[in-house]
Amino acid sequence: MTQPLSHHSHDRHDRSLPQLLLLPGFMLDQTLWDDMRDGLAQLGQLHFGDLGQDDSISAMATRVLQNAPPRFVLIGFSMGGYVAQAIMQRAPERVIALALLNTSARQQDPREIAGNRMQLELARQVPFKGLTSRALASSLHPDRAHDRVLLDRLQAMALRNGKEVFIRQLSALRSDGYAELENIGCPTLIVASSNDQLSSIAEAQLMASRIPAASMVVIEDCGHMTPLEKPAQLLQILSDWLTAIVIGST
Repeated sequence: MTQPLSHHSHDRHDRSLPQLLLLPGFMLDQTLWDDMRDGLAQLGQLHFGDLGQDDSISAMATRVLQNAPPRFVLIGFSMGGYVAQAIMQRAPERVIALALLNTSARQQDPREIAGNRMQLELARQVPFKGLTSRALASSLHPDRAHDRVLLDRLQAMALRNGKEVFIRQLSALRSDGYAELENIGCPTLIVASSNDQLSSIAEAQLMASRIPAASMVVIEDCGHMTPLEKPAQLLQILSDWLTAIVIGST
């Protein structure tokens, strides 16, 4: 089971700092952010959205909003980026700023949908033993595809989520969200990675071109799992952005 929305802060936390709401990706949980957690906690109070209880992006967005603070900085990774975009359509007035990490606004193509259906049929019939080695490796930079520490962390998150979350999240169809991006009015950061096999730089560039107040950063020598592969660099990017956009304006 995924953990419900929770928060983490330091005793010396400055009340003027923003609430940071972090959304993980497919079959991940809040430990995705462990290598960045202390640094992020210096930038704001941390809240972690639960994307494991619902079988649609819309329902995930509804649940997150029901449990979120009144206003927050929204940080969505991968599938969490799709949920973040749905939140922007529902409650833009609650979002101070938006960060979309290694994600896209494109809809699933027929081949992806068919592949997911096949996986769902199989998943319902057999015990869940985690994600395949191929799926885990493809989420990392090729040079890290055999990094046992990273692979074990990814698999541990998948196993904690378990079969029911796998079925629910795999059932969540992603629709085309490009037309809605121009309605995003808050400061927006888009982060892409040079060797991301799941979300391309071209997709990130298209998102950035559609969002009026967007800036974009590409992290080199990195696959899809930026919070695990390049946590220090991603933390610095988020810190610089938040300091300039949010903290600097308070």
